[in-house]
Amino acid sequence: MTRVRLAYLLALAGHLGLFFLLLGAIARLPADNQPSRFLLLFTLVGPLLFPLRGLLHGRPYTHAWSGFVALVYFVIGIGVAAGEKTLPLGIAITTTATLWFFGALFYVRWKVPKKNETLPP
Repeated sequence: MTRVRLAYLLALAGHLGLFFLLLGAIARLPADNQPSRFLLLFTLVGPLLFPLRGLLHGRPYTHAWSGFVALVYFVIGIGVAAGEKTLPLGIAITTTATLWFFGALFYVRWKVPKKNETLPP
């Protein structure tokens, strides 16, 4: 397995892991929080759909800007981890966002050639 493929899989695992982690966390909310459940889905899970197509197709430009989105979820994970009851969820969000960020970072670094450098065959 090449390092580009490994970075691609790492970024994709972090992104999809974060997506399903947030879906599961929101689904476990009490039933009396129905309006806030929709708001959480819209604000937390909705932005994860924007880079999904580009990440699945392995586009370096999408990987590059989605790293910035991953940092937003990293900050959200740190905030969630600050609560006593939500520490495991916060650690999981922070971990998946970190996987996504570093996977995207290394994918772009290894996929896009430097100036005056040719692509390997």
